[in-house]
Amino acid sequence: MTAALAFKPEKARTFAKEVMERSGQNLVACYQCRRCAGACSVGEETGYITPDRLIRMILTGDQENALNNELVWKCVSCYTCGTRCPNEIQTGRITETLKKMAKEAHQAPLQPQIAHFHDAFVHSGLRWGRVNEMEFMAFYELRNMIDHVKGKKFGAIFNEIKTQSTLALSMMRLKRMHFGFLSAKGRQEIKRLYKKKKK
Repeated sequence: MTAALAFKPEKARTFAKEVMERSGQNLVACYQCRRCAGACSVGEETGYITPDRLIRMILTGDQENALNNELVWKCVSCYTCGTRCPNEIQTGRITETLKKMAKEAHQAPLQPQIAHFHDAFVHSGLRWGRVNEMEFMAFYELRNMIDHVKGKKFGAIFNEIKTQSTLALSMMRLKRMHFGFLSAKGRQEIKRLYKKKKK
């Protein structure tokens, strides 16, 4: 049994407008057919929060829950929802927008590891114009380790090292681990586009 959504008219208009403008998705076109819910590849991981319910949260002005739920952090942007949606609403773009808004509001992420992964990926791409796996994973793991040390989760540190070492060895055997640092042309242009988008 899920909780009823409360309508908050004082927030509904401004919050929904901001999400629609930033994501480029017409949320008012959603008529809750729930095709997206049936197609969601992470639906079993997010509890009762499905794409249609997330959209309803936004439209009713439930900003707190819209910014703090498992779907926002576990969405893999597979775009199956948009493919199934009669009005082509892409929830992946909505969840990315909500992640950015949560970060701007200095809210702690529900899934810190996913936030670290996202940040490490973006920073590596900006630095080199492409993602260099060794640098990207090193920064990602460093952030995770810092969190574990702060929380005095020393068992988690051991498990993290063990898991990632096993993964690295498997990737090396399959020749999928690249040790070189490659750069792409136009790195400054990528940085300028990123700064412009942030403004």
